[in-house]
Amino acid sequence: NGLIRRFFPKKTDFSNVSKEQLLEAQNKLNNRPRKVLGFLTPNEMMKRERKKIENKKIKLI
Repeated sequence: NGLIRRFFPKKTDFSNVSKEQLLEAQNKLNNRPRKVLGFLTPNEMMKRERKKIENKKIKLI
């Protein structure tokens, strides 16, 4: 919640926020390195996890 508030302060009327503004905030947050992820971005971590799942599926076949 704290991170999203950097883009949209409290009491923001989201009916006045465009889809482009939301996508821009989403993109910035998902490409921001996080200490908890070993300084990887959420997008990088998601790609790694998807790759692990794909590798498991291949081994099961």
